[in-house]
Amino acid sequence: MDERPAVPILLGPGATMPEYATEGASGLDLRATETVVLAPLERRLVPTGVRLAIPPGYEGQVRPRSGLALKKGIAMVNSPGTIDADYRGEIGVIAINLSAETVQLDAGERIAQLVIGPVVRAELVLVDALDETPRNEGGFGSTGAR
Repeated sequence: MDERPAVPILLGPGATMPEYATEGASGLDLRATETVVLAPLERRLVPTGVRLAIPPGYEGQVRPRSGLALKKGIAMVNSPGTIDADYRGEIGVIAINLSAETVQLDAGERIAQLVIGPVVRAELVLVDALDETPRNEGGFGSTGAR
């Protein structure tokens, strides 16, 4: 796999080219293509106008922006959202307003970040039993008491 895969992109009307905000940024900023108003606890699909052809062996992850979460109470319902290598539709962000106030996301505003990364597809092997570990079936906070 290349370190920096070439990812073909199409931009729809009002869309902005995703960019890394800083040299060390992991995610490309995605921006809204239209103004969206969210009432408290309302969720909406916010369009970005961005379509990608992610190469095989890679995926896109759409992640929330910490600044929107802190300043406006905006989160993503499915975080991270997965963009598969064979998906060619527009990337949308399922935003939810977790604040007590109505929030407006303006067209052109940064609403999420997109991280492109490698994917390993596993080969599942059916067995009769799994090996034992010190943890075994302990989950949901079971390792926190140690």
